[in-house]
Formats: sequence, structure tokens, C-alpha cells
Amino acid sequence: MQNRSRLSVIATVTLATAFPFGSLYAQSAPVVDLATPAPAVAITHGKLLTITHGTIEDGTLVLSNGKIAAVGASTSVKIPEGAQVVDAHGMTVYPGLIDAETSLGLSEIEADDASNDLVETSDEIFPNMHVYDAFHAETEHIPVTRLNGITNAIVAPASEDSMPGQDIFIQLAGRDRDQMILGKDVALPINFSGDQRRHGKFPSTRMGLAEQLRQTLIDAQEYAASKSEYETMLAKWEKGDKKDSKPTEPKLDMKSEALLPYLRGEKPVILAADQGYEVEVAMQIAEQFHLKVVLNHLTHTQDVLDKVASYKVPVIVGPIYDFPDPNERYDAVYSLPAELYKRGVKIAFSSSGAGGGPSGGFDRNLPYAAGYAVAYGLPYDEALKAITLNPAEIFGVADKLGSLDVGKTANVVIANGDPLDVRTDVKQVYIEGHAIPMVSRQTRLRDEYTKQ
Repeated sequence: MQNRSRLSVIATVTLATAFPFGSLYAQSAPVVDLATPAPAVAITHGKLLTITHGTIEDGTLVLSNGKIAAVGASTSVKIPEGAQVVDAHGMTVYPGLIDAETSLGLSEIEADDASNDLVETSDEIFPNMHVYDAFHAETEHIPVTRLNGITNAIVAPASEDSMPGQDIFIQLAGRDRDQMILGKDVALPINFSGDQRRHGKFPSTRMGLAEQLRQTLIDAQEYAASKSEYETMLAKWEKGDKKDSKPTEPKLDMKSEALLPYLRGEKPVILAADQGYEVEVAMQIAEQFHLKVVLNHLTHTQDVLDKVASYKVPVIVGPIYDFPDPNERYDAVYSLPAELYKRGVKIAFSSSGAGGGPSGGFDRNLPYAAGYAVAYGLPYDEALKAITLNPAEIFGVADKLGSLDVGKTANVVIANGDPLDVRTDVKQVYIEGHAIPMVSRQTRLRDEYTKQ
């Protein structure tokens, strides 16, 4: 109660004390319009986990116009006149967490097909599919997730296809989907494991998967060459006397067109594999076509970790809660982040596969995956970076997110303890400086069933 009273000055939205039970299922969490001006807020006397410049035991953080305006020791930071003061004494303050892979907004209820847009399975190769076309901003999973300090996430299609479509980068608050989607087509998942095989039709083996990927990329290269040749001929035609006929533009190939920025290395492919030999084959293909790679999953790759390190690419780890293979130590999966870090690999955590099934709902457990890795050898500071600054760097938003630094977006969390500890309770989340109502479907159900 003492912690709650200290934060009583934070603007929150409360539910009516009585309403029909049925409305619990129809009512959504309050919407925050990030286009409205954010008030100046001074979070004082908190323990600041800055990520980039250590821990400030008694620190003050000033938020203004949706940005971090000041950060430092409470004795040295001047509080702006008129700022809302939040006493965070005894609290921990840290940057909003970033989930490197989720299905948020693509599925609501796993058993209800009408609410699932996770993946288009009519073909294996769909680089021209766009997650933003299916993203459902009003999903109940988002308020549940952000109440545990996750403020940003990558949303990716499910992994049943080799190339299921392009990811988006979202912020977990906003008036509508347009305000929440910060980046469209930010990365392309390429999946290479047994899960993509089509039994009874091509590709039904990993050989077929590999050949299909190679042929797709070769086709895209040829398409790029034909476009380049056409543009050269067109330029000559436009400069000439135009006696010859105008060159014919190549027919639009949407799949190949979607692959062009990835072939040019302008955007990363998220290359997912589970076993060591799968990683090796997938990386051979990626290197053949000079793709910019972020590796994903690597759940059972302990036999090739030195080779993984030699690739000098980042790795997204998830899930961390998985059984070892029969030939592995009991802790092989749990210690994977620590083993990668020891080899100099930059890691980020995702909640993908964290036990919630394809419909999500377990994305809120992202910080506990990092905490679990700490228990198996990953240094604490590196675990924090793996859910803040590292994913921001991997996806090119580290100038805006991932740490408590002046000028960055004011995505900030106030909690009553260690962010990696399951016992910690998040008291307030700020997104672009706006205090987010700490309300979700779960809190509404809790309040309904605990009425006196």
C-alpha cells in the first residue's frame, strides 16, 4: 500500500465499481492518443537502470514532450516548473522492454479461426505478405503485455512457411493501428527447420526446403537484373532520337520485388533454425546471396556455437523454456544465452514459443526469460540489455529506444523491484511520456471476482 500511495499522483483510469459481468468481454482497455501533448513528468528518487551508463541509486528522470529531457542523480537534476512529480522512492525505473518476436495483433483466440491471421499457408514462399495488413491493434493481448513493462515489439508471422511475410515494429499504445505501427516491413523471416516441410508434396524434405529457398533468391536476382537492364535501355531511349521502339518494362513479380531490399542488404532477414546442421545450411544459403542476417531460435545448436560466433551476427533467443535433446545436458537450452554471450555474440530475447501457443498471451513473460538466463550464467547487465538496448540496435532504433538517455523516446517503466524477478509488480508504464492506464482484461476480471 505504501508503494501504491507514492504513485497516487499518476493519472490512471479506473473502472466503475459495478457493471454487468458480460461487459468484461466487450470492454477494452482505455485508448491513449499519443498525438496529444504529453505532460512534463519528473520521476524522482528512484533506482534508475539506465542500461548505457550504469545504475543511479537515487536518480531523477524528467520526461517532456514525449522525450527523456534529463537523467541523473536527484541532487543534480533540476525539476522543471509545473512538472508532475512522481515520488519513486523505493522503486526501480528502467526503459520500456522490447520483445524481438511476437504474434501480437495477429491472433486473439487460438481455437477461433476467424480471429487468427498468423500465416498464409497456401504456399511456402510469401515474402510479399505484409504483417501490417493483418495487424489488429485492439487485441486484448496488448494491454496485458504492456502492463508488465513491454512497450515495443516485433510482430512476425508464424513459422509454418519458409518465407511467411515481412515483420512490423510496433509500440504498444496508440489511438489506432497507424499510430502503433512504427515500422513496416522491417525484416523478413526465413525459416529452415522440419516444421516447414509439406508432407506428401514439395518441399517434403530439408533438401527441398533448401533448394526452394535458393531458387526463390535466384529468381529475385534475375528479376533485379532485368529491371536494371530495362532502366538502362529506357535511359538511353529517352536520351536518343527515339527511332527505336520504347523498351518493354518487365512484368511485375511481387515476390521478387519484395526480396530486392534484402538482396541489397538494406534490411535484415531473420533466419530461424533449431538444430546445428540447420543453422549451417541456412547460413550457407544466406552467405551465397550476401544477406544481412539475424539468427533466430538456435534452441539445440550447442554443438556449433563456435561456428555461430564466427558468423558475427546477432541472435534472437526464444524460447528458453524447452526440453533438451536426448544427447544434450539438462540445462543446454537454459544456458544457451550465456554460452553465446561468452563467445561475443549479441543476443536479444523474444517471447515467441514461451508456452502460450500461436495465439500469444505469454508475451508478458519476456523479462522472466532474461531472468532465467541469468540463473544459468548470463551476466545480469547483459540480460537487461537483451530486452532493451540490444533489440533496439538489431532493428535500427537504438537512437530512440532501449535506454534511459536524454533525447530518447520517453518509454519508461516504474516497478517495485527487479524487472527480471517474477515477484516484481509494475506500477506504471509511460509510452512517449504518456502515463498508460494500468488496465487490462485480466485486471478487470480480477476486480470483478474480488469484489466485497
